[in-house]
Amino acid sequence: MLKEITTERAVFATKIGAVATTVGSAVGLGNIWRFPYEAGVHGGGAFMICYLSFVFILGVPLLIAEFVMGRGTRANVFGAYRKLRPASHWNLFGILGIIASLLIISFYAVVAGWTAEFCLASLSGQLEFASEEARHEGFMTFTSGSNSVVWTLIFLAFNFMILIGGVTKGIERASNILMPIFFLLLLAFCINSFFMPGFGEGMKYLFYPDFSKISPSVILGALGQAFFSLSLGLGCMMTYASYFSDKNRLGKTAVTTAFLDTLVAILAGIIIFPAVFSFNLSPEAGPTLVFEVLPHIFYQLPGGMIWSTLFFLLLFLASLTSTVSMSEISISYFSEEKGMSRSRATALSAFISLVGALLCAFSFGFLSEVTFFGKNFFNLFDYLSSNIALPLGGMGCSIFVGWFVKRKFIKDQLTDFGTFKFRLLNILIFFLRWFCPAAIFLIFLNSLGIL
Repeated sequence: MLKEITTERAVFATKIGAVATTVGSAVGLGNIWRFPYEAGVHGGGAFMICYLSFVFILGVPLLIAEFVMGRGTRANVFGAYRKLRPASHWNLFGILGIIASLLIISFYAVVAGWTAEFCLASLSGQLEFASEEARHEGFMTFTSGSNSVVWTLIFLAFNFMILIGGVTKGIERASNILMPIFFLLLLAFCINSFFMPGFGEGMKYLFYPDFSKISPSVILGALGQAFFSLSLGLGCMMTYASYFSDKNRLGKTAVTTAFLDTLVAILAGIIIFPAVFSFNLSPEAGPTLVFEVLPHIFYQLPGGMIWSTLFFLLLFLASLTSTVSMSEISISYFSEEKGMSRSRATALSAFISLVGALLCAFSFGFLSEVTFFGKNFFNLFDYLSSNIALPLGGMGCSIFVGWFVKRKFIKDQLTDFGTFKFRLLNILIFFLRWFCPAAIFLIFLNSLGIL
């Protein structure tokens, strides 16, 4: 029964389109912003070894689990759980993913708005700050002013225009255009890094592992980066997989997605660390690296204004492809479970995101004094989604597929009902049952500050 595809439901037109959209979903600020920060504070090469290992023993099995559920049920994240286990409460994980996606879009849109604002400011030369104090003051001025709200609205408008076009004419078409541009920009920056005086030192820091630096904190940091960078735990990949055609080989698509997502993170390191070492800055600069340190570095390079502008354009594109995928989680739920048209479901999702984004944007302005448990709206939405909802969602999906989905169903999806072989089924089930839930539980405890 689950093999049938209703003619009313959209399917990605091409295999390349399916890969472009899933990679676009996975690639985001976490690759370009979070990865260099995590690698910087955890010793570079030692972190890299752990991260690469966890991408393929944690990330790939979880990707396959979401792909199996999505393509096998042809349903939204709530409907996938409901179809596979009708008389249960497992679909609550679907609701959790929908809520978390809307929370993430709310604060993510604000950060994405900053990237758009900084892109324009770079082009006009307004980011050429001489001192560290001036750079920090400039960042605070950008983020707390009314312009931040305007750029958040502009970003959400871009997001809406892509989504209203539907799956094939909107999401797939945009991904086919945006992702090649994104990779071309990455390549241009890597070539530029090659000619920096600190290129060799930066590459040594990033790729030469000092195994004595591998510690519990490094392992936990690498686990978290491998999990969060692939957009796991939300249902993004499950939702996109529900639009896959039968021609998509799920195992191969999962490995390709993980590889390209990881490649983007590594290329971001190749871009950033040579620049950091060329100008004698600390690789442990942290989250301020992107918005305060890098503009200062770029403006010291020949054609610095152009490089700075292109870098923030790169961040903008990464943000856009990620929020499009997160928006599709709630849109597919509203249209399939609540019987809404695509346009109405998109409008409702956009309205909820708009309200949340305004709360987050104003939390740096006149709502800065409004806090819950010591957190403003921006930090609260980030904490609830990233620290709680995503790890719980990832554990739920792993346990559900590993223990409660019939093995034959998993095998049928991975072999296209026996058309080709998948020899790692037993290993996959083992990881989904034991390793992945345990690893995500450690991530969960670490995110709560318990470990």
